[in-house]
Amino acid sequence: MRCVHVVGGGLAGSEAAFQLARRGVPVVLHEMRPVRSTEAHRTDRFAELVCSNSFRSDDASTSAVGLLHAEMRQLGSLVMWAADRHRLPAGAALAVDRDGFAETVTRTLARHPRIEIRREPVDALPPPGEDLWIIATGPLTSPPLAHAIRQVTGEDQLAFFDAIAPIVYRDSIDFSVAWMQSRWNKTGPAGSGTDYINCPLDRAQYEAFVAALRAADTVSFHDWEKDTPFFEGCLPIEVMAARGVDTLRFGPMKPVGLVDPRTGRRPWAVVQLRQDNALGTLWNMVGFQTKLRHAEQLRIFRTIPGLERAEFARLGGIHRNTFVNGPRVLDRELRLKGAPQVRLAGQITGVEGYVESAACGLLAALFAFAELRGRRLAPPPRETAHGALLAHVTGDATADTFQPMNVNFGLFPPLAAEVPRAARKRVLVERALAALARWIADEEVLAPGLDPAMTIG
Repeated sequence: MRCVHVVGGGLAGSEAAFQLARRGVPVVLHEMRPVRSTEAHRTDRFAELVCSNSFRSDDASTSAVGLLHAEMRQLGSLVMWAADRHRLPAGAALAVDRDGFAETVTRTLARHPRIEIRREPVDALPPPGEDLWIIATGPLTSPPLAHAIRQVTGEDQLAFFDAIAPIVYRDSIDFSVAWMQSRWNKTGPAGSGTDYINCPLDRAQYEAFVAALRAADTVSFHDWEKDTPFFEGCLPIEVMAARGVDTLRFGPMKPVGLVDPRTGRRPWAVVQLRQDNALGTLWNMVGFQTKLRHAEQLRIFRTIPGLERAEFARLGGIHRNTFVNGPRVLDRELRLKGAPQVRLAGQITGVEGYVESAACGLLAALFAFAELRGRRLAPPPRETAHGALLAHVTGDATADTFQPMNVNFGLFPPLAAEVPRAARKRVLVERALAALARWIADEEVLAPGLDPAMTIG
């Protein structure tokens, strides 16, 4: 049988290798550690957790990531099986003993008869051939491999530094204060003249906002990030505020071309939000990339008129990363459009977070397995957490503003019927799990003899 090469032994690569091997596919798992180390890893184990030991909420009834956990368990995820085996007390969250977790994943892969482990760097993309490849090298992809990906995708389609602006759920914005308008009512090629959400500030509100930014507590860079400079085009909001009280008012908060319909006048300053997904459920705060701590972001950004009760799908951040512009360079089966023998998986696709990365690796394996069998696997329904994530990184997100994203309910298609706000999450979860069950049955995703309860020897 044809072989699949998996490059990278993190969460995505480990999940992909296992899912293929347990379906009878020979796998070569390439991991450069310990031959070549990274600034973040401290061991040569597979699935090493380099940051937190938490997989976040495990409550499938109220959180999107908890739903993703449940879906992954249904699909027989190695990562979830190992996490459950090494769970630590953490309330509603799923926290793990990081050493025990990584050791279990490593031992499982090392003992599998269809997985060959090669401790070696892979510095180039493979030429077209019989074998398939899955690149799952994560946020610390080696410079030579990153260069090879840039050559295939285009020089401007691979980022090395995240400048992430907060994203707000549209239905949490107060439209008795905020209004829809583009500057000078310009329509643009796909606009209507009402393309932005605008939140106005008077002079006192603006000066208080700037003062709060200047006094706020920020997150420090990791040692291995400190030499990565800020780009002048995407400075942190607090850095701009420190340059002068009017810097923001003549920058991302400039009010020109806008009229507050409540007053009939131009506001002193304005915060604009731009649509971030095709569904129109998520809106990003334009120019608000930041190193503020999350608690500070919530406190300060909720002083903005119209955002007092804002709920955030993602808070802002700036850190070193490596990810492609998925909506431009990936097809719906995670293949590189410029090198279809190669699939990407994990954080390099633009998913953010441990379980999101593992889920992406699982999907890449399922697509590769279907291709080896000469068939096409329909993507998971967009109503599922897996389908919502996949759709986001392969086309639903706006390519011009694409940034990494955790799973959240704003990525899911809206409910067809009106549902009370208090019940929406529960109904979204029920819809997702029902859609996943139909997809598993229709597509024979588990395949004969595969146990979704994860019986691993």
